Amino acid sequence: MTMAGEHQSRRDIVHFGRMLHERGFIAACDGNLSVRLNKDRILVTPTGVSKGMMKPSDLVVVDTTGRRLKGRREVTSEIGMHLLIYRMRPDVGGIVHAHPRTATGFAAAGMALDQPLVCEVVIGLGSIPLAPYGTPGTPELAETLEPLVPQYDAILMANHGVVTYGVDLQSAYMKMETAEHFAQITLVTHMLGQQQLLASEDLEKLVAARSKYLGVNSAAPMPVPSCNGYGADGREIQVLRKGKAARTHAIPRQRGSAIQFES
Repeated sequence: MTMAGEHQSRRDIVHFGRMLHERGFIAACDGNLSVRLNKDRILVTPTGVSKGMMKPSDLVVVDTTGRRLKGRREVTSEIGMHLLIYRMRPDVGGIVHAHPRTATGFAAAGMALDQPLVCEVVIGLGSIPLAPYGTPGTPELAETLEPLVPQYDAILMANHGVVTYGVDLQSAYMKMETAEHFAQITLVTHMLGQQQLLASEDLEKLVAARSKYLGVNSAAPMPVPSCNGYGADGREIQVLRKGKAARTHAIPRQRGSAIQFES
C-alpha cells in the first residue's frame, strides 16, 4: 500500500471509530479496529484511547506477530484476535470489534443469533454464532474464535461483545450494524413470544441469491427451520467456504444429514 493509502486507512479507522461511539456500540475506551495494509503490516487502534476521540496519528502499525513498527502508543491488548482473523482469512481487509448493547446482551445471555428470521441477514451474514468465553487480551480469546473464523463473518463472544470482518473496514463496520440490528429484531420476537422462521425452500433461494449482491461473500452455515426447528427431514443447510463466493446450487446429502452448498 502506498503512503497515501495508509493515510486514507488512518482516516477510515478514525471515521468508523467515531461512528461506533456515536451509535453507542462502544463506551469509554472499548473496542478496536484494524486494516490490513499489506501482507506484512496491519494498522490498528491503540489501547486506552476512546475510539470516538482518536486522531490518525494515534494509530499503530504492527507486523504479523503484533510487534509495533510505527506509532507512539501501545497497540490494543486484543491484537491477537485481529492477527488470527487475518491469518485465517486472506480475503479480509478490515476488522471491527465492539460491544453493541443488544447483540452483546445476547452474548452475555449465552444465546447465538442463528435463527433465520430476516432475509437480509441470511443473505449478508448467514448466521451469527456464539464463541465460548475467552479472557480479553489473552491468547485464550483467539483460541475460542479459531473454529468459527473460516466460515463466519460475524461472531458473538460470550460475556464480551461482537467481532465482524470483511473485504475492507467499511464492510466490517456494516456487518457490525447488521448484527446489532438483527439482535434488536430477535429481541422483539422474544418479547412478542413467537418467531416466524423462514421456511426451508425460502432459505435455499436466499442463499442462492447471495452472489447477486455486491460485496456479499458470506458462506456461513444456516439452519433450515420448520415447526420443530429444522427441515422436514431434520436436515440443515450449510455453505462451505472454498472461495470468496458461494455457488448457487444445492447438493443434498443423505436423509438426516446436512444439505450443503459447495462454494
